[in-house]
Parts: sequence; C-alpha cells; structure tokens
Amino acid sequence: MKLIPRLYYFYRRAWKRLAIFSAIAGPGIIVMVADNDAGGITTYAVTGARYGFNLVWLVVLFSILAYFVQEMTVRLGAVTKKGHAEAIFDGFGPFWGWFSLIDLTIVNFLTLVTEFIGMVAAANIFGIPPVLTIIAAVIFLTLLVGTGTYWTFERITLVFCLLNLVYIPAAILAKPDWNTVARSIVSPYFPSGLTTGLLTLIMANIGTTIAPWMLFFQQSAVVDKELDEKDVPYSKVDTALGSILTGLGAAFIMIATASTLHMMGLNITDASEAALALVPFAGQYAGALFAIGLFDAGLLGAICISLASSWAFGEVFGWAHTLNVNVKSAPWFYLFYFLNVALAGAIVLIPNAPFVLITLFVQVVAVTLLPAALVFLILMLNDKEMMGPYVNTRLQNVIDGTIVVTVIAVSSLYGLSTLFPNLLGG
Repeated sequence: MKLIPRLYYFYRRAWKRLAIFSAIAGPGIIVMVADNDAGGITTYAVTGARYGFNLVWLVVLFSILAYFVQEMTVRLGAVTKKGHAEAIFDGFGPFWGWFSLIDLTIVNFLTLVTEFIGMVAAANIFGIPPVLTIIAAVIFLTLLVGTGTYWTFERITLVFCLLNLVYIPAAILAKPDWNTVARSIVSPYFPSGLTTGLLTLIMANIGTTIAPWMLFFQQSAVVDKELDEKDVPYSKVDTALGSILTGLGAAFIMIATASTLHMMGLNITDASEAALALVPFAGQYAGALFAIGLFDAGLLGAICISLASSWAFGEVFGWAHTLNVNVKSAPWFYLFYFLNVALAGAIVLIPNAPFVLITLFVQVVAVTLLPAALVFLILMLNDKEMMGPYVNTRLQNVIDGTIVVTVIAVSSLYGLSTLFPNLLGG
C-alpha cells in the first residue's frame, strides 16, 4: 500500500519539475537549433557531398563542445544580470569592448546576409520570387520581435525550432547504409589526406557550430527573460537539449547528402542545389523537406543574429533593449533591428553577387574570430569575486581551454596553408 503514495509523490515532483523546466527552457534550445542556420546547412550539405560520412563525427563532437561554451553564458547572464557586450565593457574596458562590438557587428551582418541567401534559395525551389521572399521575411521578422513580450517571441520561435527536425526524415528517405555511417564515424578515411580543401571545410564546420553571435544571443536572452541563479540548473538542461537537437540536425544533413550525392560523385556548392539534387535519388519529398528545412534555418538564424546585434548595441549605448516593451518604449533598439534586417535582405537582391563564396567565407571568418570571444568568456567565468559559487571548475577550464587551443591550432594551420598553398598539397 505504501507504493501508491510513493508513486503519487514521484509523479507530483516530476510534473512540478517539468512545469518549471518548460517555463525556463527556451534560450538554450533556440540558440543551439538556430546554430544550424542557412550557412550551416550549406556547409553540412557540401561537406557530406564531398567527403561522405567521414566528417559526421566532427559536427557531433563540436555540438557537444558547444554546450560547454554556451552554458558559461547561462551562468554569466544569470549571475551578473548583464548581456555579453555589457559584461565585456565592464570587465575589460572600452578598448576590448569596442573591439568585440565592432567584430560582432561585421560578422553578424555578413552572417545575416547568408540567412537571406538561404531563404531566397529555398523559396526559389517552390517558385517564389526573391523580392517577395525578402519582403515577406522582413515583415515577419519585424512583427515577431515587436510583440511587446519576450514570452510570445520565444514560444513562436520554438515552433520554428521543431521544423529543424525535417532533416531526419529527409535523411531516412535517402536510404543510407547505416553500417557505413557507423564505420565512417568510428574510423573516418580521407584518401588525399589533410588538404587545404578539407581544412577549409573543417574550419567552416567549426565556425558554424560554435559562433561568436551565440555567446551574445544566449546571455542577453537569459537577462531579458529575467532568469537568475536558481534557474541555472534548468537552463543547463535547456542548453544540453538544444545541443542534442543541433547535433542531430547537422549529422542527418550530412548523412542525406553523403548517401546520395557523394555516392554518385555529384559536387554541389550550396544547400538549394542539394535539395534539387536529392530528388532523383531520394524522391521529391526528401528534396522538399530539405528545402523547407533550409528556409526555416535561414529564418531562425536571421531572428537570433539580428537580435544578438540589437541587444549588444542596446547594452553599450544605454538604449532600452528588451522584448518586454513595445516599439514606442524602445525605439532605437527596434529601429536598429529593422535596419539590420532590411539592409541584409536588400543586399541579397543584388544581381550576380557571389553568394556561395560569401556563405563559406562567413563561416571561416567566424572561426578565426572565435578564440578572442572565448578567451574573454573564460576569463570572466574565472572571476571568483564576480561569479561566486558559479565560477568555472578545473574540469570546465580544461574543456574550455582545449576548445580554444583546438580552434587556434586549426585557424593557424588554415592561415599557413593559405600563405603556402603547397603546404597541404594545394
């Protein structure tokens, strides 16, 4: 008879924790899933088409490592109640503060352009003109953030996060050989060795898995949602769940293109080509799912990247910078957001612009600028006076330091291979 009260108690406790988690969850899932943005989809698709399943392990690994990076922003935001830009200004002074802000602004704007490139390419597959796509996207993005409540913005955005899962059925429709997938993950093989081309794609994959804008977005979102220290454990779970979702999405994109395009020796340069090329091998539904996923990825990326910039500028210039007020109460914050989105969309309408080159270039630039952002973050998380019991542990420092060293090593090797083209076989 004692079993029934125990089960009831367990049920009530589990339901209460689930209710608390559902209220706190959001920033982690959104930032991690949005990490699979339009540029990321292109990078994963091109990687799978060129190198098969041999780099699936890389995106899975860096999705896990991305968790350790992002959970630091959760603790920093919850403890200091400051966004990332404001925290850097306060912790390191105006010089490094402006350096970080200018760095973020340039990379974010270029990345935002790639999001519109992805949306236009995806919509074009369904016969929708680029001008109509841009206008509709800009209007939707503006209305989404202008609701006057962070909660409404977050819930709507989470619905779009679910669409990122369309790559799973797309990959299944491609009918991959799962034994080959598993073998390639455990023992990847590169016949030509570490070439400049392979290193470029590795750089691009790292750059799209752990990006500087993610640090700014999640920390500002934690502050805007008014989370504090007691919410940190649930926010970590939120971020971990997002990490799993982004890793699954990235892996299945590679699997879809590797099991079809790579096997047939077809080379592609962007994700929209992948969507069209999948049709003869995996059917029209796989191609349609891939295209829908590409548009959704671009939309999610545009939402998060433009908000990351707007939050950062609001923190630095002292504007009202919260989604919990309407446009009249925070005019400069919303105006900056709108101009950012509208200008990025307008650039995509320029005829014959090298969009594929821009997309891959942005990912590579992001990873070269990432070490500085990570070093600032780690230093702040080791400030015992500021962080108190939420300071980094020794294990966390080892993991985070390893990430920084790895990124610097890959970036340096890439730089050397660019200066000396024959270093890695051209």
